[in-house]
Amino acid sequence: MKSIIKKIPAMLMLVVALMAFSVPVSAETSAPVSEESAVEVTDEAANSTGDKAMAAAICVGLAAAAGAIGMGLAISKSSEGISRQPEAEGKIRTTLMLGLVFIETAIIYALIIAILIIFVL
Repeated sequence: MKSIIKKIPAMLMLVVALMAFSVPVSAETSAPVSEESAVEVTDEAANSTGDKAMAAAICVGLAAAAGAIGMGLAISKSSEGISRQPEAEGKIRTTLMLGLVFIETAIIYALIIAILIIFVL
């Protein structure tokens, strides 16, 4: 189990790298000048909206996955600590709750960034 947990950051970086290299790059930099320019601009806007949605989904997905892993590790370690020292249960639980709040805050920040990506950019 511990060897799998040690490999998770490397696997996440590999997934992000694969996603970054799989995004198609547009070679056209100038505005279209043909009669079908309105259709092309509409297609370009729809493609841009799809790209924004994909970026937001990746942002929230990675944050939620990393947060879930962090929360799981924190809870398991606090359970181990409470089983070793039952008299320190109150302090361990308080520290655990504070840590979980900070992890959840990072996930909420990712959600806010995803909302900004969708509606502002």
